[in-house]
Amino acid sequence: MVNVSIARRYARAILDVAAEGNRTDAVAEQLNAFAAVVGQSPDLSDVLLNPAYSRAQRNSVVEAVLKSLPVTAEPALANALRLLVDRNRLGYLPDIARLYRDMADARAGRVRGQVTSAAPLSPDAVSRLQQSLQQLTQRNVVLETKVDPSVLGGVAAQVGGTLYDGTLRTQLEEMRRQLK
Repeated sequence: MVNVSIARRYARAILDVAAEGNRTDAVAEQLNAFAAVVGQSPDLSDVLLNPAYSRAQRNSVVEAVLKSLPVTAEPALANALRLLVDRNRLGYLPDIARLYRDMADARAGRVRGQVTSAAPLSPDAVSRLQQSLQQLTQRNVVLETKVDPSVLGGVAAQVGGTLYDGTLRTQLEEMRRQLK
C-alpha cells in the first residue's frame, strides 16, 4: 500500500518551489505528462521502479523522458524527479501528480468537476453549465466532459464531493422507488 503522506510531502515541496516562480500550472501539466508516459509504458516503469537498475541508469531514463516532453521541463520538476530517483520514491509518482494537481487547484481557487451526459455536449452548453456550477460553488470550476449512454438523457455533474444529478436514469429510478 502506498503511503499517501510521503506523496503529499513531495507534492507540497514541488508546489512550494513552483509557486515561487509562478510556474504552478506549467509544472502540473509537465508532471501529469511525465506520470502518464511512465504509466503507459510497462518497460519504462520497470526500469524506473526496479532496484536492479542503478541510480545512474534511472537518472538517464528520467532525463531522456524529460527531453521527450513537448516543452522544456521546468527546473522545479526536473530537480524533484532527480530527487525521487535518488531517494527511490518514483513509485509514488502517480500519487504525487494527483496530489500536486489538487493542491495547485486549491491554491488557485479552482475545483475540478466532471460532467456526464448521454450525448456529447456542445461547447456552449458546457460553458453555461460551467458558469452555473461556478455560481453554486463560488469557485472557478474546471470541467471534464464524459459521455455515458446509460444515463439516457440529462446531465450529471460532480464537483468536488457534491453530485448534481439531473439524469433521466436517476429520475426514472426515483419514480420506480416511489411506486413500490
